[in-house]
Order: sequence, then C-alpha cells, then structure tokens
Amino acid sequence: MNAPIVFYFDFSSPYGYIGSQKIEALAARHGRGVDWRPMLLGAVFKVVGTAPLTSVPLKGDYSKRDILRSARFHDVPLRLPSKFPIATQGPARIVVWQRGQDASAVPRLVNALYRAYFVDDRDISDPATAAEVARDAGIDGAAARAAIDDPSVKDALKRDVDAAIGAGVFGSPYVVVDGEPFWGVDRLEQIDRWLERGGF
Repeated sequence: MNAPIVFYFDFSSPYGYIGSQKIEALAARHGRGVDWRPMLLGAVFKVVGTAPLTSVPLKGDYSKRDILRSARFHDVPLRLPSKFPIATQGPARIVVWQRGQDASAVPRLVNALYRAYFVDDRDISDPATAAEVARDAGIDGAAARAAIDDPSVKDALKRDVDAAIGAGVFGSPYVVVDGEPFWGVDRLEQIDRWLERGGF
C-alpha cells in the first residue's frame, strides 16, 4: 500500500487552510491517504528568525491580496478573520488528541476548525470555541476541551512540533511525499505531477 501524504499545517495559516481543502482529493487520485500533522508556526519563526507574512513590511500588503486571490483561484471560500494571526496550540492539541482516539475523524475535525476560522470568523484560539467546533464536528466536546489542558497532550504536540522542525518543516502547508518535501499551496500541481510520474 502506498504511504500517505504527510500534510503539515498551522491553523493560523490561510495557505494551509486552502491546501487542506484540496489535499484529500489530490491524494485520492493517486491512491493515497493523508497524514494530518498540526505544527506551530510560532515555534518555527523563533528558529528561522521570521514573522507572520502579513506583518512583514511590503510583503504584508501583497500577501493579503495574494491570500484572497489564491482562495479564489482554488475555489475555496475564505475571508481574512477579524483576529489574525492567532495562537493555535489549543486546536492543534485537539487534533493530536483525536489522532490518538480515532484517526479517521481527524480530517473532519481539521476541516471544521479551519472553516470555523477562515469562513465563519470564529476565534478558535479560544479553548471553549475550539471545543464547540469539535463537538459540532461529531467529536466529544468535553473531552476535546479537556485535551487542551492535558499535560500529556501538550507534551505530545511539543514532540510533534520539535520532530517537524527537526525534519526541516518551516512553513504551512508543508507536504512530504515519499520523503520529497513541497512547501506552499502553490506546489499542489507539482505534487500531483510528482505522484503521477513517480518523480521528475
């Protein structure tokens, strides 16, 4: 059986959101699954010495146009949230916890959290809001809320983030196909061709 596509993402990343809406169909075309891996851009920024793209002089104004244009290009509904960026430890911990409970529910959970933030403008950095979104996606809301504060879940996310950085992950989305890394939603076409041809 073919290995799954590894999809690293941060819930505060609009490009990660756009990619999340496309990656499953792309993977399915090639008989692959998706391994959803939340990460924290804040931890990456500390390592590489950068900042959120929208706050970088000159690049910031461009990026806001590009985010909306990219969403339209990919036919993905998106509006820039009123609070942006946000800390994403809470929703990421819920995903890590859910992966240990029932990994088959993770895609539904990720999509619900992303859409809550980038479509419905709900602040998923708020633990209660993130747990409500999880509940509405068919996850145990009380358990999801408890997972955010669970030391073992916190440690698991930290290990995952450290492992991602150790593997070279520096942005969202960051996709790995059979060991080959691709950064950015604009690499989806390359990923598609790579899978079709077995590399190039």
